[in-house]
Amino acid sequence: MSAVLLLAACGEPEAEADVAAGETGGACTEEYNLKMSVTVSDSSTWYEAAEKLSTDIAEATDDRITIDIFANEQLSGGDSGKAVEGLAKGTIDLTFNSTIIYSILDERFGVASAPFLFNDLEEVDAVFNGEGGEMFEEILAEKGIHSLGFGQNGFRQLTNSVRPVQSPEDIEGLKIRIPGIAMYTDLYQELGTNPQTMTFSEVFTSLQQGTIDGQENPIDVIHSAKLQEVQDYITMWNYSYDPLVLGMNQDLYESMCEEDQQLFDELGAEAAQFQLEQARLKEEEQIAELEAAGLEFYTPTEEELAQFQEVAQPIYDQYESVWGTELLNAFQGE
Repeated sequence: MSAVLLLAACGEPEAEADVAAGETGGACTEEYNLKMSVTVSDSSTWYEAAEKLSTDIAEATDDRITIDIFANEQLSGGDSGKAVEGLAKGTIDLTFNSTIIYSILDERFGVASAPFLFNDLEEVDAVFNGEGGEMFEEILAEKGIHSLGFGQNGFRQLTNSVRPVQSPEDIEGLKIRIPGIAMYTDLYQELGTNPQTMTFSEVFTSLQQGTIDGQENPIDVIHSAKLQEVQDYITMWNYSYDPLVLGMNQDLYESMCEEDQQLFDELGAEAAQFQLEQARLKEEEQIAELEAAGLEFYTPTEEELAQFQEVAQPIYDQYESVWGTELLNAFQGE
């Protein structure tokens, strides 16, 4: 009888923990009011996808789980780096951030944006739907982040207000704003520019005041930030691909009951796919609007791109040991 009583007593804490976690007879009861950070404005496809996730989660749970969305990194004072750090620590619940920003947590994420790595979106999809995407999910988990899906910021293009950039000689000496990661700093130094790192929230004013000559970003960001108002030229060189991570704090995810975890996995994947599709659908329309606003477009020839690629090649020699040969091979489709 003593043994039976002892075994019964040992089982009580586990039962209490299940109730506390909302696992009462398979039904989830825990309520959550979550905060999500988005890097860019509420006119972007990033924000649209965040709204979709928020709406779908609220409807699926009868408002038991709600997500408040904050554009322009309001939760981190406009600093994207602090946003992903907050996500990893749990001070922010969800974010939509570029893997470029994740490089602050781990330089291996920079491999996805290696210069002239992908020729087209088909190659991108093959990598992220395959081994490359799986390896990124594992690295994210190491950093305390659960991946709900990959979106698209797109191929990054170069804008400036000094002159059209058609060759490596044209970019030399320009003050170009870049994200604050070492790989881009090294690349733009190889290209002969004067790279300037700053948070994206400061870019428009810096361009307007002439503190910097140009910047590089995908079309969706250029359009949503209205950079055509402070830039004259754009070079469509597709030099670096920029994926997005729809990320959730891992401890938060693991604290949820199984049904809620499945809900976030399913609806998060749908939201990420929605953003990717919208970004691709809208790009042609956004380009037309930027042209109509006076932004002068230039697309380099294959010979001109080969010149840029040759200048950028030392980055691979320098960073293969940082990224890891296995990860680089996966992203090169090997």
